[in-house]
Amino acid sequence: MAVDAARPQSHATPPQSPAAPPQTYMSAALPGALKSALLTALVTLGLCFPIVAWETQLDIESRLTLVSWWGYVAAFVAIAFVGRFAYVMWRALPREQRQAIAPRAKLSADVKQRIAIVGLLLLIFFPFISIAAAGTAGSIKWIDNYGTQILIYILLAWGLNIVVGLAGLLDLGYVAFYAVGAYSSALLAKNFGLSFWLCLPLAGIFAAMYGLMIGIPVLRLRGDYLAIVTLAFAEIVQRVAVNWDTVTGGYNGISGIPRPTLFGYSLSPGPDSLPSLLGLAPSPLYRVIFLFYLVLVMALLVNWVATRLRRLPLGRAWEALREDEIACRSLGINTVTTKLSAFATGAFFGGIAGPLFAARQGIVSPSSFVFMESAMILAIVVLGGLGSQLGVAIAAVVMIGGTELLRELGWLKAVFGPEFDPGKYRMLIFGFAMVLLMVVRPRGFITHRDPSITLGGRQTERQA
Repeated sequence: MAVDAARPQSHATPPQSPAAPPQTYMSAALPGALKSALLTALVTLGLCFPIVAWETQLDIESRLTLVSWWGYVAAFVAIAFVGRFAYVMWRALPREQRQAIAPRAKLSADVKQRIAIVGLLLLIFFPFISIAAAGTAGSIKWIDNYGTQILIYILLAWGLNIVVGLAGLLDLGYVAFYAVGAYSSALLAKNFGLSFWLCLPLAGIFAAMYGLMIGIPVLRLRGDYLAIVTLAFAEIVQRVAVNWDTVTGGYNGISGIPRPTLFGYSLSPGPDSLPSLLGLAPSPLYRVIFLFYLVLVMALLVNWVATRLRRLPLGRAWEALREDEIACRSLGINTVTTKLSAFATGAFFGGIAGPLFAARQGIVSPSSFVFMESAMILAIVVLGGLGSQLGVAIAAVVMIGGTELLRELGWLKAVFGPEFDPGKYRMLIFGFAMVLLMVVRPRGFITHRDPSITLGGRQTERQA
């Protein structure tokens, strides 16, 4: 017993050394942070040469001259250096210390529900808030550009969220369904005299049929190959819209598309319009407000359908396909019908957004359905969080509303001079903001969501 007592305990837990202070980690990472920040500043300097450093202008004698903007170059390089240095130093800290300094809160189901309710109330009263803030004439731009346009993108993103976020099928040609819906509704309204309310479901059906056409050839494709094929289909639609000018009007598009009516009465200014019959003063504001609420109702309907589909066996099959296709097949799920249903459902939602766009613009042309639109919609889904309806809506407001707000940066002329044009650097600032967001939130705005189905008890959150 004495020998055993004197024998050292080999399984004893060694004493825990205290955590090193943050200054130790930061001093060790300082040389690497300076090197990385300097390299980032040099890359920024190289990129600024063709973009920011010089601008061509015409002088008094109509000769082309080069104007240098080295002050802007210095500002961008300094921002890149400081931002990269701060990021590397922040990442040098252990994860526990980073969370202690800036804890990352997880949104519970109750918090997300409150956010959704507040957002819905703001949307309902948004036209009245715009009228009170900007007046009758000035509110038209705010309701149209910051209301209707954002809601259309939310509707599109919710449709793509089914294909990408739930089914896990990377689609780079989602704008094709958008174009099919817009052109089909415009052609049906102009050539056959169908009303907007008939063109709306028909456009969705035509887009769903086109989604099946895309889905059948790509059943065996995954990942990058699937993305390339869907992108090719979108280019086919865009080329057809350009070259089949006898039907689509070519680059000129289709103009004079009838506006949606309410109980057979037009909302546009005119003697036979509904505002005139009610004794209201002629104004395009009534049509803009009506279209805003119409798009809002359609977006809410799409959200309701998509949420219900997630809880059905079809929605659970989409999520199983996203997680592991081989395991999905081993469970007896028909992956062919699962993929086709995802493509068709997402295409239908994209198709019904087409008539809403045509009603807003009054014209459809191939320039409205380029690859940049697909990239924007896909970026909204990724930044919002794959599979998260609320996150996608927030991302659409930030991205579309942010790009529109960057047009209103006239106050920057007081900082950079009267010759500074914010519109020229709008996409540059927007791209920088997207990169910064992906660094801070790589999984999107809302990275957690409730499971579609549980085995009883209170639902717990898991990572999407």
